Amino acid sequence: MSPPEIKGNLQLRADVIDRGLCALCGACAGICPYLVAHRGRIVALDDCAVERGRCYAFCPRVATDLDAASNAVFGAPFDTAPIGRVAQVLMTRAARENVRSSAQYGGTVSAIVAFAIERGFIDSAVLTKSDASVLPAGVLVRDPDDVLSHARSNYVAAPTLAAFNREARREEVRRVGVVGTPCQALALAKMRASPLENRNNVEKLSLVVGLFCTWALDLDSFTRFLAEKTPLDRISKFDIPPPPANVFQAFSDSTSVSIPLDEVRRFIRPSCNVCLDMTAEFADVSVGAAEGVEGWNTLIVRSERGRELVDAARAAGVIETDALPDENLNHLKGASLGKRRRALANIRQTTGSDDDLLYLELCAETRSRLLAE
Repeated sequence: MSPPEIKGNLQLRADVIDRGLCALCGACAGICPYLVAHRGRIVALDDCAVERGRCYAFCPRVATDLDAASNAVFGAPFDTAPIGRVAQVLMTRAARENVRSSAQYGGTVSAIVAFAIERGFIDSAVLTKSDASVLPAGVLVRDPDDVLSHARSNYVAAPTLAAFNREARREEVRRVGVVGTPCQALALAKMRASPLENRNNVEKLSLVVGLFCTWALDLDSFTRFLAEKTPLDRISKFDIPPPPANVFQAFSDSTSVSIPLDEVRRFIRPSCNVCLDMTAEFADVSVGAAEGVEGWNTLIVRSERGRELVDAARAAGVIETDALPDENLNHLKGASLGKRRRALANIRQTTGSDDDLLYLELCAETRSRLLAE
């Protein structure tokens, strides 16, 4: 199979942005003076004549060789198992109660990222934080004590990788970690696999912590809807409790608002409907809620660097671990496989062909295994 063709800015706009397929991962922003993230959109400020651009090469919604991306991260072809490449699956939580109470669910992400900075696995981390209008953006954190202030889920798409592109240019940033969603983990893998000479300082990327993600919301339409329910500047936390609740919750310091999930789903970004990945399969470690086990996370260890970090955090007493019940693991695999099947169905409906999988460039064996699921 020949490598996917790399095009330029104009083609990125035609193939992705104008077709409503942009994931708003931020991979194209911060490297090109013509593409910027602005209030939930990637905006083109002007035309660009570059024929082979990093903006196109890094995008997770243009021609993507999953085997090449996996080889760049794991040194092995893409694993079509329901939750991707797995070295170990654990149930985890932060050992400190104040971390658990301040973070989302078990606080595992905050605990291991702060620990990674403290112990020198990384010198900084790109996280996501929202302002008073619920607008999320990537920020660089160097002090482990600052990590917890960026905890909690947002559910609104964030161009977090624009911060990685911007901050990785700084000389003092040498080993950076990124906490991101599945599309962002894939974009980072494409940066590593890129044949272009200037790969945007991706050699400084030392850790990727992936977040389980089923979908992300469009900023403008969702916040207009939400503002009718509660003042945006008072929101401190969002949550989607496990079934059978079927609600989306917005919390302020003194009150909470519960909205039926069916009302919220209409604000899902179209790009999410063609995303195969629920568990951030290209991350070093992936973390989500442990369904049905309050206050705990599910953690998937995927790479050797991920294993080293988790083992060290556990040995240092930063996280507590337990076995994930088989029932939980089977449910996770089923949910992940369900998302993959829905995405493939949506892709084939979009293109009208089993031969055209939109942004996926797959070898015959991988294509056959995915389509057979």
